Amino acid sequence: MTVNTFTPKQTTTLETPSKTIQSNMLTAPKVEGAPSVSFVSLGCPKNLVDSERILTQLRTEGYEVVSSYDGADVVIVNTCGFIDSAVQESLDTIGEALEENGKVIVTGCLGAREDEIKEVHPGVLGITGPHAYENVMDHVHEFAPQPKHNPFTDLVPDQGVKLTPKHFAYLKISEGCNHKCTFCIIPDMRGKLVSKSIGDVLSEAERLKNAGVKELLVISQDTSAYGVDVKSKTGFWNGMPVKTDMLNMCKALSKMGIWVRLHYVYPYPHVDDVIPLMAEGKLLPYLDIPFQHASPRILKMMKRPGKAERVLESIKKWREICPELVIRSTFIVGFPGETEQDFQMLLDFLDEAQLDRVGCFKYSPVEGAKANELADPVAEDIMQDRFERFMLKQQAISHAKLQKRIGQTMQVLIDEVDSEGAIGRTYADAPEIDGVVYLNGETTLEAGDMVTVKIAHADEYDLWGDLV
Repeated sequence: MTVNTFTPKQTTTLETPSKTIQSNMLTAPKVEGAPSVSFVSLGCPKNLVDSERILTQLRTEGYEVVSSYDGADVVIVNTCGFIDSAVQESLDTIGEALEENGKVIVTGCLGAREDEIKEVHPGVLGITGPHAYENVMDHVHEFAPQPKHNPFTDLVPDQGVKLTPKHFAYLKISEGCNHKCTFCIIPDMRGKLVSKSIGDVLSEAERLKNAGVKELLVISQDTSAYGVDVKSKTGFWNGMPVKTDMLNMCKALSKMGIWVRLHYVYPYPHVDDVIPLMAEGKLLPYLDIPFQHASPRILKMMKRPGKAERVLESIKKWREICPELVIRSTFIVGFPGETEQDFQMLLDFLDEAQLDRVGCFKYSPVEGAKANELADPVAEDIMQDRFERFMLKQQAISHAKLQKRIGQTMQVLIDEVDSEGAIGRTYADAPEIDGVVYLNGETTLEAGDMVTVKIAHADEYDLWGDLV
């Protein structure tokens, strides 16, 4: 069972909240008489990793994780609070859990706004902010007393409880963010950058690989800044010294012999150093970089790093080093003060950059964000028009790029198989946000299989192919 994450290929949101009640995550025998917990996870991959850690601790302590509100001793809702629609989804989910069960613990990003939650739902049992794992467990212990631990029945795999399919997993390398983007309140909710130790990151990656994971998706609020807070200090992994920085982390991950995909990468100069690893086949030649806009004036008001001209120069240089490089990005249209001239700069940027995968969302005010104080908000009808024009422009670019895939032979990682055939992804596509490859009639494959496919057809977003 998975949570919808990132920006889907044809939607309007940067990190679309979606919920699922996680259950039956382990095959360990049920613990007789153990208190039960119903768990709802909302939001982005960073939240998903937090959910996995809490669920792992619940199962380690012998709690039963159930698939419905009914009969659970307590419900945990891991909330999202990035944009207003995510806040509303979180509040609605808390209300639903209270109505169905009555005993609800709230955690996650929205938990940092405790007063707002209590104003709407005063009946919640406890509230914690994001990645406050110990505090969550303290609340659980209070309202669902800890069962007696039995090491023979409370079995938890070495990699912990995972909410993604067995063959891919998210690897979170840090918490928080040092940027002050005016449209974002993530630093207020999750704090400043705190990098995980390089030893912990690599040990977790190794455990996931040993558990059968074939693709690691590296995530954070700012992957390029990994290790900046600890000044790239030397750590240790398997007895060997490793610097705590993006490049050395990527070098170590590249030796594991599985797909490694980088998300949330800011276009700092040192990103150049990672591209040769992609050219050599050691990392997937894929970069997820949230450019957000191209107009210098809008970027300045957003307080975003980088300039469009330098970004275009970097993209050109990266592609010269690694011609197979695929770049995905996200953009905002209708930011306060955006003029038609600013928007045209964004369209011109798309023409020049020729990005492979792009998500877009219309600007939405977020309570507490500095951008709310800016003058000249863009009218909804103008915003919608720009969104549609943006998507049509990128759709044409994507269609032309995918047409060039026809006739190519590519490795495909299978994600699911149904009665019609198999569905998988190439290196160019991250799960749930990018395109897929359809293998019609191939019903004997299994999720996690890596197969060779010749591409036979393409549309604006997806590919069709045949096994080689």
